[in-house]
Amino acid sequence: MEELIKVQVKNDRQLVSARDLYKGLEIKTRFSLWVKQNFKAFEEGQDFTSVVTTTEVQNNGGTQRRELQDYLLTIDTAKELCMMSKTEKGKEVRKYFIQVEKKWNSPEMVMHRALEFSNARIEQLKLENKNLNIQLEESNKKASYLDLILGDPTPILITQIANDYGYSAVAFNRLLKKFKVQRRVNGQWILYRAFMGKGYTSTKSKTYEDHHGKLRTKIYTVWTQKGRRFIYDILKKNGILPLIERED
Repeated sequence: MEELIKVQVKNDRQLVSARDLYKGLEIKTRFSLWVKQNFKAFEEGQDFTSVVTTTEVQNNGGTQRRELQDYLLTIDTAKELCMMSKTEKGKEVRKYFIQVEKKWNSPEMVMHRALEFSNARIEQLKLENKNLNIQLEESNKKASYLDLILGDPTPILITQIANDYGYSAVAFNRLLKKFKVQRRVNGQWILYRAFMGKGYTSTKSKTYEDHHGKLRTKIYTVWTQKGRRFIYDILKKNGILPLIERED
């Protein structure tokens, strides 16, 4: 079937440009006047939609883009405008639109559109599933630090906890001092009274030989996993997260 006037599809609806129809019907009246005279019986938003198109016009030896008022018509509206023209051309174009509608509503075309919709939905679901998998991976990554804490009951040195946050032991101890978690007494870091007796830390000692050859004992603090979780909560409240929970 020869294409007399272009029919476009938007949101599964067949639409016709009013300017294309105006040209196809070979109307002699000015376009704006034709619209004013003939669109009175139609309802905007239902029978037609106002749009702006652009065209190129010659201007001083060059081209210039110019905006034009246009309208997208439903097929039914276009057919009625053809009848209102009361011309042989109007009858011809109306018959053309009827054939376009028949083809659009044929079982083959209905099945084709349903298949296209189904394929588009499948692609959308694939994309949504991909995004959910990415979110799940990020969620698992962020949960893994707490999983590590809860899964290992062994007391650890502050050096190991500091490493989780990208700090040196010295800098991390100072950070905990800044947040009033601990203080240094006789060379050992101990918790402030408010946090004592909660099972956050324990004390260990080691024997070593000094440079005079005498045996000495050094007392130091180790952190339990409960204490590690306590540190995590304190630092998180202050906007400090372990490396594995930070955004890339």
